[in-house]
Amino acid sequence: MAEKGAVKFIITLTVILGSLLELVDTTVVNVALPNIMGNLGATLEDVAWVITAYSLANVIIIPMTPWLSAKFGRRNYYLFSILLFTVASFFCGNAHSIWELVAFRFIQGVGGGGLLSTSQSILFETYTKEERGMATAIFGIGVVVGPTFGPTIGGYITDHFNWPWVFYINLPLGTIAAILTANFIKESKYHQKVGSNDWLGIFLLILGIGTLQTVLERGQTEDWFSTTYITVFAIIAVISLTIFIWWELNTEHPVVNLSLMKNRSLAFGMFLTFVLGFGLFGSVFIFPVFCQQLLGFTAQQTGMLLIPGGLTTVAMMPFVGMALRKGFPPKVLAATGFAITALYCWVSSKFNLSDGTHDFYLPLIIRGVGLSMLFVPITMVALGDLSPKDISQGTGLNNMMRQLGGSFGIALINTFIDHRSAYHRSILLQNINQYNNAFINSYNQYTGALVAKTGNLLTAQMQAYKAIDFAVYKQTTLLSYMDVYLFIAAFMLVCVPMLFFTRQKKTPDAAAMEGAH
Repeated sequence: MAEKGAVKFIITLTVILGSLLELVDTTVVNVALPNIMGNLGATLEDVAWVITAYSLANVIIIPMTPWLSAKFGRRNYYLFSILLFTVASFFCGNAHSIWELVAFRFIQGVGGGGLLSTSQSILFETYTKEERGMATAIFGIGVVVGPTFGPTIGGYITDHFNWPWVFYINLPLGTIAAILTANFIKESKYHQKVGSNDWLGIFLLILGIGTLQTVLERGQTEDWFSTTYITVFAIIAVISLTIFIWWELNTEHPVVNLSLMKNRSLAFGMFLTFVLGFGLFGSVFIFPVFCQQLLGFTAQQTGMLLIPGGLTTVAMMPFVGMALRKGFPPKVLAATGFAITALYCWVSSKFNLSDGTHDFYLPLIIRGVGLSMLFVPITMVALGDLSPKDISQGTGLNNMMRQLGGSFGIALINTFIDHRSAYHRSILLQNINQYNNAFINSYNQYTGALVAKTGNLLTAQMQAYKAIDFAVYKQTTLLSYMDVYLFIAAFMLVCVPMLFFTRQKKTPDAAAMEGAH
């Protein structure tokens, strides 16, 4: 039975807080990595595992969350996840070596992975079926805004405090969430008993998803299949996930109920969620790098740029929820959201090296509008046909696809940038020759200025070539980033017509509810 009054408000606040703890931490640490490297004496390759370990644990736990909730009780599992996340956050901030930090980040990811799907299933039961669009909108505020505001929060903390405070900030928030959970979160009324433990399924899931996520996170850095362990991990991922799918569809008590994917709306919704993860995490990934590497913005400046767009998403979400509650077709909203997000990417592909902070606000506000129209309708498309007892499994599968979409997106974008950079550099270098007047003029200007400064012609000539090479690097990187935005725009636009290819059928529960009104 749905909750009412103050209890509904407190439960909503609790699950938003729980989901924000998990989602902010996916990006908040990124801007602190240089400080962590200096403080712990780590290399760039070592410190990258701070991100990889958290993502790895997340993607493993998310699909197992419904089974763990049924095994130990949803309330107990949710409380345990908050406490594990909070305690691990303390030990992350207190780490004295890079590998100690990586280990506690993995444990933190285990706790965080249990929060997302459980938060969503709690909200779905707290609100009536007619209110689920609004409930999803409220939950979506955390899902969309968390990764967006993470760099802002991380940038501020890094600029004004020491890096451990990126983790210590979770302690009071986690404590509040744990107290509220212990007092107000109830056990699910659709609690299902778990049969025999599916140990083989658990092993195959951990092995398959774990190796796949490692390949996606580390593939580009390790030059993909030219590295032995990446090749071995890719083979293990394919074999173990293939066996996992077969086993889960044929065993009596699966750890992940893959048979739910026979529901066409859930399967299609999961695909759209994958695309959303690709666009959301991909755009959040590339924008700070562009601003800081090419335009010279600080971490805090870059984070502040994202605030107006994030606030736009927050402001729009309730209106999207109300539109769905009044019967507005979710597919139309989602199609509009994909089109607007594609527009943002197209506008962003026109950025240049002379842009200032004021040039980014309008495009990012457009992005905020687009994202607000995506998360809620796509979730309703995915979960709208499921019976109440299957909501928990559906949310677990759907959230896993968003995380995998983000991982695939970032891996693909990194590889795409690498190849496009090589292409653009080869084109630009063709213009550096003694017959190109633009090159000759630039070279003479650099040399003249440097001779006046150093008094040494040979040194000035060498430095002039370095200056021109750096200018080529910046232009090459800019062109590659702009290609990425166009690539994401095309990816989003493909989804617009696809949204109308499937028909949602009404579940018996939905039909009965409509008949009751």
